[in-house]
Amino acid sequence: MLDHPNSSLTRFIDALRANGFTGDIESDLGACLVAATDNSIYHVAPDAILFPKSAEDVERLARLAQDHDIALTARGGGTGTNGQSLNAGVVVDMSRHMRDILALNLEAGSVTVQPGVVLDQLNTYLKPHGFFFAPTVSTSSRATVGGMFATDASGKGSRIYGRMSDHVAAANVVLANGRPVSVTTHGTSDAELGQMGRALCQELEGKAAEIARRFPDLNRGLTGYNLDQARGASGDLDFIKLLAGSEGTLALTTQLTLRVTPFPKQRALTVLAYDDCALALSHVPRLVEADPSAIEFLDDKILALAAASPMWSQLEGVLGQIGDAGGFLFVEFIGETIKEVAAGQKRLARILEQGHVPVAAQVTTAEPTDMSALWEMRKRSVGLLAAVETKRIGLPFVEDAAVPPEKLSEFVAEFGALLDGFNLSYGMFGHADVGCVHVRPMLNMREAQDRAMIRKVSDAVSDLCQRHGGLIWGEHGKGVRGEYVERYVGPELYAVMRRIKAWFDPDNRLNPGKLVTAADSDLKVMKIDAVPMRGTRDAEVNEQAFGAFERAIACNGNGACHNWAPDDPMCPSYKATRDKTQAPKGRATLFREWSRSTSLGEPVEEVEAALKESLDTCLSCKSCSGQCPVRVDIPTMKSEFLSRYYERHNRPLRDHLLRYMERLSMHLRRRPRLANMAMGNPISRMVLNKAFGLSDVPGFSITSAEQMVVDNGGRILSKSDNLGDKPVVLVLDSFTGAFETQVVGTVTGLLVRLGYSVWACPPLLNGKAQQVRGFARDFDVQRSKTSAALKRMAAAGAPMISLEPAVTDLFSKEYQTGVGVGAAFRVLSLDSFLHDNLEDLPRMPAQDGSYALFSHCTEKTADPATGRRWVAIFARLGLKLEQVSTGCCGMAGLFGHEAEHQDMSRDLFDLSWRGPLTKPGRTPLATGFSCRSQVKRFGEQPIFHPAAALLARLTQNPT
Repeated sequence: MLDHPNSSLTRFIDALRANGFTGDIESDLGACLVAATDNSIYHVAPDAILFPKSAEDVERLARLAQDHDIALTARGGGTGTNGQSLNAGVVVDMSRHMRDILALNLEAGSVTVQPGVVLDQLNTYLKPHGFFFAPTVSTSSRATVGGMFATDASGKGSRIYGRMSDHVAAANVVLANGRPVSVTTHGTSDAELGQMGRALCQELEGKAAEIARRFPDLNRGLTGYNLDQARGASGDLDFIKLLAGSEGTLALTTQLTLRVTPFPKQRALTVLAYDDCALALSHVPRLVEADPSAIEFLDDKILALAAASPMWSQLEGVLGQIGDAGGFLFVEFIGETIKEVAAGQKRLARILEQGHVPVAAQVTTAEPTDMSALWEMRKRSVGLLAAVETKRIGLPFVEDAAVPPEKLSEFVAEFGALLDGFNLSYGMFGHADVGCVHVRPMLNMREAQDRAMIRKVSDAVSDLCQRHGGLIWGEHGKGVRGEYVERYVGPELYAVMRRIKAWFDPDNRLNPGKLVTAADSDLKVMKIDAVPMRGTRDAEVNEQAFGAFERAIACNGNGACHNWAPDDPMCPSYKATRDKTQAPKGRATLFREWSRSTSLGEPVEEVEAALKESLDTCLSCKSCSGQCPVRVDIPTMKSEFLSRYYERHNRPLRDHLLRYMERLSMHLRRRPRLANMAMGNPISRMVLNKAFGLSDVPGFSITSAEQMVVDNGGRILSKSDNLGDKPVVLVLDSFTGAFETQVVGTVTGLLVRLGYSVWACPPLLNGKAQQVRGFARDFDVQRSKTSAALKRMAAAGAPMISLEPAVTDLFSKEYQTGVGVGAAFRVLSLDSFLHDNLEDLPRMPAQDGSYALFSHCTEKTADPATGRRWVAIFARLGLKLEQVSTGCCGMAGLFGHEAEHQDMSRDLFDLSWRGPLTKPGRTPLATGFSCRSQVKRFGEQPIFHPAAALLARLTQNPT
């Protein structure tokens, strides 16, 4: 931690340490910059971030904050779209440590959790017991239940399941003075708080008519200080309804007891396509009569963006035939039995037969994989609208307006006309059945005239919502839009809300300036255009830096990289640390600030050091480039940064070795026994570790790659060869071609048995290490040489096949840069080639036994169809192949061999791979060289390339 100029903050932090605070304390510039943004347009840096480990820590920090006059703002997943958890003072982040599921009571139908538990984490825990937590938000992979409580979140299915507050039975909270209290839907056992509750109930009873007049009759409701629902039927104060949606302005949540819902055993999804959005939305009131669990909407812009992303390979089979429509409704039915779901579909069919609104096309599926892919696309709508290839991107400042469903079509038409009047494009998606359609106007926040639109559009949309009996905030909370609260509730009820704030937090210590301020205080509520905006800072980045780091500036903060699931490949370094500075979003923030500082000519040492430290734990696995909806590619920007950084700093000795390691290995592989003896003895291993920080360097294969090709029926390519019938060319890489040549032999033997004339080139240098380490000029030279070789081989007309996923990805991406779009070569993965020529494989009867596919993380995020291709190939030969969901194995090429990363590398292997590898009854297979190397290091059994199983099948059953 750096010394901070704020003396009150310094004394506060000193007091925390002296009084037994057990959590983490961070006040360095990098951490504060990362905490300065969420999924909104704003940038507000805190003075420090606290990561408590227990309720006692929260009590302690709140008590000491009062003593030292420190403001506190709670934070969970950081996915707020309107600056909900952004503030000056100290941020209290519950997501790093307070993420335990404490108790499950199936008899009572409840689960007790800490506030940092992620929604997907909770549902993964509940699923084996037959339950789930019903509020379904699109950010479920990173949204915390504490954050959901703070905004009274809802989402898909809310027409039947309601909001977060409908599923909370009790909460433990800490008041602004540090006093812990427990509250329920029926009151509290705390005498002082109970007295306040009774007084408030009496006041609310006298204002029932005004509440009924002011609060709209919507599924979404006027969340936050829910005066319309806070007074229970029995006259008790429902503290849950009062606190839900208050965005941490009344108390800090430390524990929640949640009501769980039986998991529906059956479901089916119908996608309805319409000529335009207006037709789709006008149909919703009729379709609701079929009583589906959800009706979700998205427009053609969302679908077009999805079609241009890696996820489309999972969707094309379902949506490809209707993808040119103008608007889409996703209508889902759930039930305990197939018959129950079918009954819902029949109700829908009868409504459609009446022809109230013309439907251009429809597709129905009950296939879990298809439904999962469709809902995942809907979840990613937010990010997709920030991935457009223009300077203007979809922004969330008015995106969650809600109106009565019967007014939705008219409302959206007027909304569209309003934005047209401002000459703004937009994309739409949302929860049509409850009248909440997310509309994201497209703005370039680097431009002052576009930043000025925030006020103009927000005021106009607020007026439009009120005219239609709706709300400008229907789902995502208020955040800095709290300035509109008095406009909606009126001065009389606004005064009540200010008195509530004063009862709980008289000094405006909790998330100050949000929603309302305490009665009799001078603090004003924040204004939407007075809070510092991220775009103002981004505008200071010059064009040179903007061009190199544009994807970092495009990061909209949606937080998909904060994915909780250990079996998801997105950002392994974040999973291992739960440190948001070590996630793509945090790194993008630091890239932006570094670019801004260098553009302004300001001292950049502290920012640069924070960025360099963050990038040191990046595995360069490229999962972010495939999975981030905005396509933030941290490894590519890391390479560019390192290239620039080491123009002014001395490189470590290891980098100089790695610069030439690939070329050196091509020489050493020709004397493998001597090389292994020289590198594998204890003294050499010690030198590699101490001098270069390298460990577990692989040994060279004794038989050369070329010999393996020849021994298995292939031939080595030369200039004058006639390639013969059904030729294929193996593009050998420097990894399998030097350290794992048995894979080369296996693939050669497989293709020969399938009737191909197999040719191979000697292993080619690819420059991967140079590219990762930021040796830009060296990589450019190597790319040019290898591209020329690939072009010459491509001229022969035979398909070219690469065996190593990381190299295949390099050839398909970085190698297309600088050699022209539509370059004169295309290198296929083995599974792509075999799947394209599936008819060349013999159709064989089913065989007992099962295989498990562990795909390389770069491969499956860049090309999600790879697993399904392998399944189809295995099925053709009568083999059962199961796709295993895993994250990164922890090797990631160079990363796993670096001594300082040994613990993280092993932790990642244990987190994601160890368990699935040891599952009995199946044989594991891995596509990646680094993955197989990691299993060899840390696993308990050998693992082979998928080609080995295919060749064994053909060998056992010759054709």
